[in-house]
Amino acid sequence: MSDDITGTTAADIADSVRGLRDRGILRPGSPLPPVRELATRLGVNRNTAVAAYRQLAQAGLVVSRGRAGTVVTGHEAVAQEGYAADTVLRDVGTGNPDPRLIPDPSPALMNIASRPVLYGEPVIDRGLEDWARNWVAADLHADFRITITSGAVDAVERLLAQALMRDDAVALEDPCFLASIHTVRLGGYRAVAVPVDDQGMTVDGLRAALDAGVRAVICTPRAQNPTGASLTAERAAELRAVLADHPYVLIIEDDHFSMLSQRPYKSLIGPGHRRFALVRSVSKFLGPDMCLAIAATDAETAERLAMRLSPGTTWVSHLLQRLALTQLTDQTVTAEVAAAAAHYAERNAAFAARLREHGIEAPASDGLSLWIQLPRPAREVAERLMRRGWLARTGDEFALDDRAEPSHHLRLTVHDLDDQDAATLVADLVAAAR
Repeated sequence: MSDDITGTTAADIADSVRGLRDRGILRPGSPLPPVRELATRLGVNRNTAVAAYRQLAQAGLVVSRGRAGTVVTGHEAVAQEGYAADTVLRDVGTGNPDPRLIPDPSPALMNIASRPVLYGEPVIDRGLEDWARNWVAADLHADFRITITSGAVDAVERLLAQALMRDDAVALEDPCFLASIHTVRLGGYRAVAVPVDDQGMTVDGLRAALDAGVRAVICTPRAQNPTGASLTAERAAELRAVLADHPYVLIIEDDHFSMLSQRPYKSLIGPGHRRFALVRSVSKFLGPDMCLAIAATDAETAERLAMRLSPGTTWVSHLLQRLALTQLTDQTVTAEVAAAAAHYAERNAAFAARLREHGIEAPASDGLSLWIQLPRPAREVAERLMRRGWLARTGDEFALDDRAEPSHHLRLTVHDLDDQDAATLVADLVAAAR
């Protein structure tokens, strides 16, 4: 296949490889010839071949695997959050909120303003902007501007797109939220793993990522998914000290659990940091179908986001914004959200206590799921649970490095199990882990 590659300039060579890939002659996983070999065959300078491969890598068409050479990329499947499709098993790996605890939007729908909004009008509802500003100001001690996006994942994708180019490095927590892995891979960025412990991102891990040249850091300040870890005040201060020497690295804090969290918000964003975004979606407490998030950012980042959310192209529906505001300012709804927060915390704590009675480690963490440590590889335990009627997620799905050692963790979503089902799952899990 490599004999079909032609060209005498970097652009021509890259275009030739792209054409072979588009026609299926070069398939995903196909190796490209070494740079020196290709340069000799085409009669060009070695630097020309290097430049061609660099163009292809920046376009996401090939990837370098070190000594294993350069290969053509494909569309690799990434695990997704939510219910598994086509299964008769009881799914305890969903990461979903309990639908019974999501406030009914019907009363709010009857009360939202119905005035049509036309092209050219402001893209942010003034009432929601004022409410969001007051909400964020209590936690973010820096000057900021509010932008409304179609959910947290949309915010993260737009934030990375306005700040980075293909092949730029992004620091991600490891283990990592599935949507963050997917967003970084689709954007053509390079993920740099930062280990997470029970206090959040590790200091040494973040320092190593910054030394590796990351241009953005995505962090979950509380209820980290999948581990449930939350930043402590001490850890947050240590991380801010490391970031103080890198004021132009974009910090994205995905505070997805916000109103449901049992932990105080602690931030990586220092008072002098120049590029930042605090993102809070409403999906965990108003429902995943309420595709709306609030992004509080520095002024320049807000300007760049505004270019991608202009009144002539795309914006978040004002009807959706007014619906969210009506619910967020309704005392009945906020009381329901507070009750849901207490329910998640109580059910998860009760399940974790049952496990600890049997010698299985399940820390008292925050979030919709539990991160359970096992004495044997999680895939073995998950397979045994399947024979007993349960479908669980293993920690392998959340690892950034596919070549990492097998995970010894399960992420279980158990808050919607009644006492009898919870007891059955604990017994089956203990038996499967032996």
